[in-house]
Parts: sequence; C-alpha cells; structure tokens
Amino acid sequence: MLRDPLIVVAAALAAGARLIQVRPEDHYNDRAAFDLATAVAALCDEYGALCLVNDRVHIAQAVGADGVHLGAEDLPIDAARRILPAASIIGGTSRDPESARAARRAGATYLGVGPVWGTTTKTGLPQPIGLDGLAAVCEAVDLPVIAIGGITAERAALCREAGAHGVAVVGAIASAGDPNQATAELLEAVGESPTVTRAATGGEIAAASVGPEALPDIGILRGVGDA
Repeated sequence: MLRDPLIVVAAALAAGARLIQVRPEDHYNDRAAFDLATAVAALCDEYGALCLVNDRVHIAQAVGADGVHLGAEDLPIDAARRILPAASIIGGTSRDPESARAARRAGATYLGVGPVWGTTTKTGLPQPIGLDGLAAVCEAVDLPVIAIGGITAERAALCREAGAHGVAVVGAIASAGDPNQATAELLEAVGESPTVTRAATGGEIAAASVGPEALPDIGILRGVGDA
C-alpha cells in the first residue's frame, strides 16, 4: 500500500530531520509539483527545517523553498545561482573528483555523491562507486558531501567514516514500518540526537539524507515525491 508522503515527512521531521528534499515524479505536471512542494514547505516551516526542490528551479522559486538539487540534465548550477536568491542552497550531483570540482566551481553548496551501493529506488543509475569512490570525492572538495544510494543506518556510519557529511536516504525511511523510528536510528548512526517524540505511522517519501545538523552542517536531507 502506498503511503501519503506528507505523513512520512511529518514523521521524519518529528524525529529530528532538518532538511527535506521534494522530488516530484517525472509524470507530475507543474501544478502537481507545486502543490506537493507547497505542502512540504509548510511542514518544514512548522518544524524549523529546510526545504529543497529536486530539479525544478521554478517550483522552488514559486514556493519559496530554501534551494534546489540539480542533476546533470537539469539547469546548470551556475545558471541557477544567477537567478535564485544569493542565500539559496544549491546541491550538485557528482560521482568522481573531477565532476565534484566542476560543481564546486559552478557554485554548488553541497554535493550528492553516488550511488555508493546499488539501489532499487531509481532505475538507470550507473554502477556503484563504493566507499573508496566516496572517499575520493570527499578528499577532492571542501564542500559537504552527501552519500546516496542503498543507504541504511549501518552504511550511514560507514559513509561518515569515509568523510561524508551526511547521507541521502529513500527506502530506509519510506519503506520502514515506523518512519519516525527509522529516522531516529539514522540520526544516531551519523552522530546526531533524534527528537524524542511519538512514533508516526504511514506515509511515503522519496529520499532523505542524514548527517550533522543543518546545511552547511547538513542534518537529515530527505526527498519526497517519487519512490
């Protein structure tokens, strides 16, 4: 059974998530993406968390999000930097030191790096780079690196040891029987203290990330929308 993504977002935020990434599915038209992002942004405001929108810069602008995450086929980072407010968070995507340095020069605030392990959350991804590949990127740039792909609480700790600032998570929270508890376990795995709160049930989320605090000390980044 599919969960209401907003229920899972609320559960993650209640557990201590500090950043949510809205990831509308490709078939979402702009109105559907706008409605989803508006609802998530409101929840983030309620909990004092940051909200990013994946890919769609104009949706991020329209809902007043804190920033965007951009992939290789999205608007270039430097172009987004020119049109977004100066304080906007702009995440870039990388899997090797060269592309990481290019994203840094273009003005990225942080990097999503991976997939570190194989994942079924998204199809068509390149081969996993492993912990050695993650460590190489972490050593190459002075930006927060967020590890993505196949992340569990145990693997989150390994990513931190490899130099990652945090981890991006989808299934470990979205598919959990208790998303609130799953978020708390991920927070503990990366050295953060979860919020003591009631467990929330239901909900579906697309991605999340955990690491230290909030950007530039990124805490939990999780995305909602696609699965």
